[in-house]
Amino acid sequence: MKFLHHMPDWNDTPHEAWREWQLKELRHYLQHRVIPFSPHYRRFFGEHAIDPRDIRSYEDWSRVPFTSKKDLVNPRDFVLVPEEAVLRREPGMLGTALLHGRAAAKEKAEAEFRPILLTSTTGRSSDPVPFLYTKHDLHNLDISGSRLMLAGRSQKDFKHINLFPYAPHLAFWLAHHAGLGFGTFMLSTGGGKTLGTEGNIKLIDKIQPDILIGMPTFMYHVLREAYETGRQWPNLKRIVLGGEKVADGLRARLLELTSLLGSPDAHVMATYGFTEAKMAFPECVGHSNDASGYHLSPDLGMVELVDPKTGVVVPDGQAGEIVFTPLNARGTVVLRYRTGDIAEGGMTWEKCPNCGRTCPRLLGPISRVSEVRELHVDKLKGTLVNFNLLEHLLDDQKGIAAWQIELRKRHDDPLDTDEVHLHLTAEPGVRESELQLAVSRRFHEATEITPNGLHFHPLAELREQLGIGRLLKEEKLVDHRPKHQPAASHVALSS
Repeated sequence: MKFLHHMPDWNDTPHEAWREWQLKELRHYLQHRVIPFSPHYRRFFGEHAIDPRDIRSYEDWSRVPFTSKKDLVNPRDFVLVPEEAVLRREPGMLGTALLHGRAAAKEKAEAEFRPILLTSTTGRSSDPVPFLYTKHDLHNLDISGSRLMLAGRSQKDFKHINLFPYAPHLAFWLAHHAGLGFGTFMLSTGGGKTLGTEGNIKLIDKIQPDILIGMPTFMYHVLREAYETGRQWPNLKRIVLGGEKVADGLRARLLELTSLLGSPDAHVMATYGFTEAKMAFPECVGHSNDASGYHLSPDLGMVELVDPKTGVVVPDGQAGEIVFTPLNARGTVVLRYRTGDIAEGGMTWEKCPNCGRTCPRLLGPISRVSEVRELHVDKLKGTLVNFNLLEHLLDDQKGIAAWQIELRKRHDDPLDTDEVHLHLTAEPGVRESELQLAVSRRFHEATEITPNGLHFHPLAELREQLGIGRLLKEEKLVDHRPKHQPAASHVALSS
């Protein structure tokens, strides 16, 4: 097949053409932007004796070592900082200087390389890591944001409200740039911490938006409160979610609430993104609520799936850990970055059944490697417990209005065994005794263990525990054990 010399069409480019284009783009990007200007990767490629010109296949690229969160000890080492002498020799810069003058060339270089925005990781399991954006990156953010709009079948005359908190966090800025890139109305409220739940509801009352965008737990909280206080929002067409996993049960509850609010035909759309990619990927919304995966942007980045234990690339359609490499980023750049996220359904290049696009898709659900933990029952044989599965189990359980999993030490003794406790709020009309039996049974079926305690709370109290409207991400799994534990710690649960 003849190589595409122009930018491939995101909507309709064959699989083989995309892959050939990506390899050529990768070689050029490494040679002319990353290795010359990234302190970390200049050393890295030198130490491993890797020449970008030798990367002629995906198999060649799979031999390049990974980057992971533990490598980001000095984030400045991953920022592209051009040497003026090298940049002056670039054909594009020379052409700009000759045609438009040195001032225009300098302005072009600053737009490409000068950092003007910072976001950071949320820092739940480690210190937050900053990621810098240049004007060039913000243009890419406009593109990826516009694709969220396209996948969600939005329209220019729709009114959008962004409920993400004001923060140096990808989710907020991506929603903002989705409005800019698509050229549509986007009102950002700052979420619960800025206006409070009542303030957000009053604003939605006035605007009567077509699209609501925000964190799943806060979105559910807002819709539920709106219904309980007798609101009617008949214009809602999409509920767009980001920042957390979205279980089928939560989708169903959100759809039920939008129907009760006067919008029975609304759709729920999830997104998948992470700080290190500086973009997010939209779930495709067709004419049903059936999810068909997350549309990637293969012109902006390469996605590989690898076995989380061996690091070997897995075949299409097989579950694997998501590894990301940008193809057009500036500012902070990480290559072959291991996200710790598992795409349970693998990756596919088949035409999307919802929209017909041929760009690749990640098939969910997407879970965290770190949420599979070994627990020890009575200091005997260890049991692997998948907390991703438990989150979906609790979200899918009918009758639960809110929940939180807590890990703590027995008797608050740092040397004693660990315990798992569930904090729950029952839906109105649901008996706590019946819910306790159902949850305990499903918990045991999924994990072969039973929680040490189930604690019921009023909804307002548990919302405060979760940090809804107060924290950037609600704390659905909290670990109250001491940070530094003995090497041989155990988790004792009722069996």
